[in-house]
Amino acid sequence: MDVRLGARLAELRAERGWSLGELAERSGVSRSTLSRAERAEISLTASLLNRLCAVHGRTMSRLLSEVEAEAEPVPLVRAADQAVWEDRAAGFVRRSVSPPHAGLRGELVEGRLVAGADIAYDRPPVPGLEQHIWVLDGRLEVTDRDTAHRLDSGDCLRLRVWGPTRFRCPGPQDARYALAVVLP
Repeated sequence: MDVRLGARLAELRAERGWSLGELAERSGVSRSTLSRAERAEISLTASLLNRLCAVHGRTMSRLLSEVEAEAEPVPLVRAADQAVWEDRAAGFVRRSVSPPHAGLRGELVEGRLVAGADIAYDRPPVPGLEQHIWVLDGRLEVTDRDTAHRLDSGDCLRLRVWGPTRFRCPGPQDARYALAVVLP
């Protein structure tokens, strides 16, 4: 996955005619980190991947679906065929339950955070992105700009994302949640 993701990121940069330096300026990610990511020498964290998605105007699900070998999107996505991406360092697992599909504006993601995990995103991948966060198990703290929300199992937070967000699992158990993402 890291090799295919790195190759796709290099393609996107080349399509825009950007040098590594230009992409570094636009994303706030160092030139050396970008170079190592494109060569699959490192695995990107969720925060860094989000920054690159924002620069390229894609949701994380869309970018990850572009690196999957799926020729034609199918209406039924079997559990065994759902792409899973991990940020092991952050304790985050992301399953693309209903990946982006041509003609549809929404997607469904399952997120899992280990107790103590804390992921901050400095910007949305697409400004005004609509999110519905439904906690299935555990407890989740979500901060949207300066407003913190504490969600327990069964709670749902609905918002449009315009600025920084943070997802934190305070524990004591891991958190599992469904995230519905709708393009503006």
